Amino acid sequence: MTDLEDPAPGAGELLVEVDSAGVNYADTHQAEDTYLTRQTLPFVPGGEVVGRVLTDPTGTFAEGTRVLALTAGGGYAERAVAKAALAYPVSDELGDAQALALLVPGTTAWHLLRRSAQLNPGETVVVHAAAGGVGTMAVQLARAWGAGPIVATASGEAKCELARSLGATTAIDISATTTAEEVREALLQATGGKGADVALEMAGGHVFDGTLAAMRPLGRLAVFGIASKTPPEPVQVGRLMKRSITLTGFWLPHAVARPGMLAGALEELSSMVRAGVLRPIVGGSYPLAEAGRAHEDLRSRRSTGKLVLDVSGQGRPTPVKENPAD
Repeated sequence: MTDLEDPAPGAGELLVEVDSAGVNYADTHQAEDTYLTRQTLPFVPGGEVVGRVLTDPTGTFAEGTRVLALTAGGGYAERAVAKAALAYPVSDELGDAQALALLVPGTTAWHLLRRSAQLNPGETVVVHAAAGGVGTMAVQLARAWGAGPIVATASGEAKCELARSLGATTAIDISATTTAEEVREALLQATGGKGADVALEMAGGHVFDGTLAAMRPLGRLAVFGIASKTPPEPVQVGRLMKRSITLTGFWLPHAVARPGMLAGALEELSSMVRAGVLRPIVGGSYPLAEAGRAHEDLRSRRSTGKLVLDVSGQGRPTPVKENPAD
């Protein structure tokens, strides 16, 4: 991008020189126009960036301030526009990838457990896609907030081992299942036949169906994606009532739209990282020109943790003291 192509900030917006951009599963859906909101061309993916403020007509940030910011698309670029209200100063103690791991995956996991599922200490938690960006954060948050047994699911033994290292009590290779009954039986076995009090689900299809069947009475199933693109079976209201199950969906933009809902979560997550309680998992860094490869790695389940694009080629690396709890 040249200076002549710089995006023009509007009212309440600032211009950011991007060092690194986050890659999320939503980006792959947007690129395919299969997301919750339709896309129109021209379109540049990317909903989160970390970089330096170039201009801020609002006066909120001084020029050169390092910020973590949500964008309405356009993050896969050398310069991006973001609302000043959705930009947050970020300490140099956090590497680019660490900071980006907190913004979308971290706050999503925070809201899923705190707001959607209303996790209580001692409850049994199931985290699907536990080796992904949201999943790695959710396992650690559930552990830190006093959950009882934490059952993680992932694809392959390496990802299961990662989940166990983050605090999961049990990890299940979900790729071996093909039916809802297999998922149900695996979850019941992992929970000693009791089922889950809380479950976070983003696969859809038979994984959703089996998880719903494995919920305990008064359990809460929070859905935050349909990665398989296979819809689950229609849910019968009577089935929910029979076991007093709460089924809830979560989409981060709704939290973003409410003042304070993102900032509070982000501050707590940052504090937990500084205290060594939370460890953002960085799964890979790609040059901006290889964004397509990052998307393919996500779709094919080859990745773990948070993926980022090193836009400037000089993105702030993860500090050596990233994992003080290790």
